[in-house]
Amino acid sequence: MKQKKQVILAVGAHPDDMDFTASGTIAKMVMEGWDAYYLICTDGSRGSRHHKTTHEELTKTRREEQEEAGKIVGLKDIFYLDHRDTQLPCNPLLKAQIVRVIRITRPQVVITMDPMFHYATSSPWNRNVAFVNHTDHRAAGLATMDAVFPLSRDRLSFPEHEQQGLMPHKVSELWFTSFEKKEYVVDITKTIEKKIKALAAHKSQFDNFAKVKEEVLSHAKHFADEEEFEYAESFIRLVLD
Repeated sequence: MKQKKQVILAVGAHPDDMDFTASGTIAKMVMEGWDAYYLICTDGSRGSRHHKTTHEELTKTRREEQEEAGKIVGLKDIFYLDHRDTQLPCNPLLKAQIVRVIRITRPQVVITMDPMFHYATSSPWNRNVAFVNHTDHRAAGLATMDAVFPLSRDRLSFPEHEQQGLMPHKVSELWFTSFEKKEYVVDITKTIEKKIKALAAHKSQFDNFAKVKEEVLSHAKHFADEEEFEYAESFIRLVLD
């Protein structure tokens, strides 16, 4: 009997979200034979400090950067919803759109942002300042959690999908990316360079990538503390099936 293909879907609010938080793990799973997909909920059109950039130009640039990063990670495909950056609503439309992609890709594992993470008194990236988690991150995480359970599982949720040939799907595991908590850690020592290269593809987002790289490596080392490997990513893992 042929074994069912293993699939992982990572849902982020913006281009670069999943590359920051989970690309080492996803690249590792791709190397192990998984099919991996990204779903990006917004157009990323507000994430620039350059005065002459327009929404349209930045949207195009950030999609091109995400496509390049996706090739480095080894993604099979990337889905884009193109909601306006900073205005992502956690509403039935967003949930239906995420459910639709879940029913298309049929993943065993879904990764998304932690909807319970609102702020930190000490930033994961700069220990001298506090950190407010982006409103779009929280909306994407909450909508994805609802899409995973119960919406994508239940046939009568968004019945128009069934009319399009998309059948209900039960996700086995939901992982939330973790900025602070060391819970379920994944060894990314063999894929840390892919993570760094994927992040470097998002050129529009960094004035000083050397500093970003230093912070990312420091963060990955922190999650590998007391482990037998050098670099890790951390998740809050919910086993649903």
